[in-house]
Amino acid sequence: MNTLVITRVAERQWHALDDGLVVGRSDASPRPDGRLFLSIDAWHDDVFERLAEAMLATLARPLYTVVDEADLDLRTRWVQAGLTTHRREWEYVMSSGGDGAVPPPGLTLLPIGTAELDPLRHLDRTIRAEIEATTGWDQMPAAVLSRPLDPAYYAVAAERDAWVGLARLALLPRHTRIGLIAVRSDHRRRGIARALLAEILAATHARGVATVSADVHEANTAAIALFEAAGARRTGSNLELMIR
Repeated sequence: MNTLVITRVAERQWHALDDGLVVGRSDASPRPDGRLFLSIDAWHDDVFERLAEAMLATLARPLYTVVDEADLDLRTRWVQAGLTTHRREWEYVMSSGGDGAVPPPGLTLLPIGTAELDPLRHLDRTIRAEIEATTGWDQMPAAVLSRPLDPAYYAVAAERDAWVGLARLALLPRHTRIGLIAVRSDHRRRGIARALLAEILAATHARGVATVSADVHEANTAAIALFEAAGARRTGSNLELMIR
């Protein structure tokens, strides 16, 4: 492609043109924590390389991307561009329905879509602050959806007058995807996370959907134990790559 030209078409978007035809596209998408994730759509290695060079020469680092670990071609392209593995996430899939979990005494579950916005927002802020103070929000699943806080996608656990745990979901046509299950630090080890998961499995089954999926950081042993206890099976893995 001797006539290949890379053109910046927006603040974080580039096109690769060959004789005036678009043969590749790239963009950088910001996540809620401010990190930029790169994406390139190109069939040919030289187009991919040129688009990567354009982004890496322009955007402030660090920069990130996510690839299916089984996609060796794409992974190799990003490594050749200078990115290295930052972390791995396992993908789990489980069947919907009941898992036999009994909610702890005194726990109330607010089904998906029934939580009020203001107390949900307060709980979300509390949990985010606790995560930031310990493992760091950047250790949460890279695929956590970046949509605004919307009760339609949350289930909540409450004890007495306090909201103590939440689950954030993507309600897809063929399965439910769990973006996050989190419990306030002073209410952990009481079976609250398992109760939230049981609520998700039952609600998914009730809407006629067979499976629930989730991405889990390979070092998050508590989440791995939670999902495997519910019968989840590991089906793949994603790599988060980065360049500083």
